[in-house]
Amino acid sequence: MWKPNQPGTGAPAAPEPVRGAMPPAMEPTPTRPASPTPAGIPAAATGEQATIGKSLVIKGEVSGSESLFIDGKIEGAINLPGNRVTVGRNGQVAANIMAREVVVLGKVRGNVHASDRIDIRSEGSLTGDVIAARISIEDGAFFKGGIDIRKPGAEGAKGGAAAAAPVAEQIPVTV
Repeated sequence: MWKPNQPGTGAPAAPEPVRGAMPPAMEPTPTRPASPTPAGIPAAATGEQATIGKSLVIKGEVSGSESLFIDGKIEGAINLPGNRVTVGRNGQVAANIMAREVVVLGKVRGNVHASDRIDIRSEGSLTGDVIAARISIEDGAFFKGGIDIRKPGAEGAKGGAAAAAPVAEQIPVTV
């Protein structure tokens, strides 16, 4: 490095390196291949939920093996056993739903069969019969229909006609 108080006598000084540039031997090398998932989030958690946007309208049967978030309209049937179906605030569903877990924030017209739980949030509306192991209805939510609480593992014990049959026992529901 050149110092102004020392005249240029002797050997020339080595040039000062450019800031921000590293010698090739010191450049960092990636330790793992780049992936499309953000750092710290497992790949399984990012690609497991499909989304139906606000402007989409689907008429027919929806089936698959991943969770589904619905913010648009669906008419027909939704069959996603082992997965979660979430009806968003803008979602409007006129379909029978079969899933592991169903969360309702929008409007659902149809029977809902959940192997685990059904959660109707305060802004949600569900009109139809439900079959589930657990149900949660928040204060302010709208629900009209029958409730059939089944223990896990007793899915087919009462037969397929039980979804439309009236509830034989009274189940206390705290709202």
